[in-house]
Amino acid sequence: MLSRLRHILEMIRFSHTLFALPFALLAACLAWRNNLLEGLPFRSQELPGIVLCMVFARSTAMAFNRLVDRRLDAENPRTAKRHLPVGTLSVGSVVVFCLAGTVGFVASTLLFLPNRWPLYLSIPVLAFLCGYSYAKRFTSLCHYWLGAALMLSPIAAWIAIRGELAWPPVLLGLAVCFWVGGFDIIYACQDVEFDQSRRLHSIPSRIGVAASLKLALISHVVMLACLFALWQTAELGPVFLAGIIAVAALLAYEHWLVRPDDLTRVNLAFFHVNAVISVGLLVVGLLDVWMGNK
Repeated sequence: MLSRLRHILEMIRFSHTLFALPFALLAACLAWRNNLLEGLPFRSQELPGIVLCMVFARSTAMAFNRLVDRRLDAENPRTAKRHLPVGTLSVGSVVVFCLAGTVGFVASTLLFLPNRWPLYLSIPVLAFLCGYSYAKRFTSLCHYWLGAALMLSPIAAWIAIRGELAWPPVLLGLAVCFWVGGFDIIYACQDVEFDQSRRLHSIPSRIGVAASLKLALISHVVMLACLFALWQTAELGPVFLAGIIAVAALLAYEHWLVRPDDLTRVNLAFFHVNAVISVGLLVVGLLDVWMGNK
């Protein structure tokens, strides 16, 4: 059982939960700051609630994606050695994992009671996350569907704590959406020929690698604009502004790594640089809020 669980965590790339979790935690930090300013108490169960919801939702959606794409993965040389195509995991075990993750996600929303919005929205949110798995079968905008799915993390965290919607989580969510959409376009450049042969939809397979990399760059510029708007709207300080400048430098490095005639460093750009961006923004955001409350 432990071996099977280890294989499942490898399949869903559990460590990549950090791509979305830091943004949910940053939105939560801003929400708690607002609560503090309004004299509302900090509820200790909200922090594990956010972490558990993020872990269960992301893990379930990723496992569902592997189920839906298992036949395509088997045909694609880049993904043919994944766990389901080679038989390391059975379809049944992954289905059970998805069902358990769904139950865990819904149950975790109860930590936010008496705020019932997380419970009410749990199934629609999970359905939207899992719906991404079918997106490339009918739309080239599948990259931005993935971005919108991760965009929900800071918005959901804010609603779970505040029970309302406001501009700071929306702007942070939009930054996440264009950030993820941009780097997913870069990642999809590796599969242009395969997508075209299987009539799968993606921006690189439709407009080519060179034009796609330019669109990814535009997406990341929009992300920076959203972060700057967040800095102003949430009344953050110089530390967060410095973080935005650092993110701009990291994105420039990411786009320098990947070129139309050289995609060998896509994984470096995708996993390493983006992990630094997500965790780094959380760190500077927390530091900025802490310094502002001193």
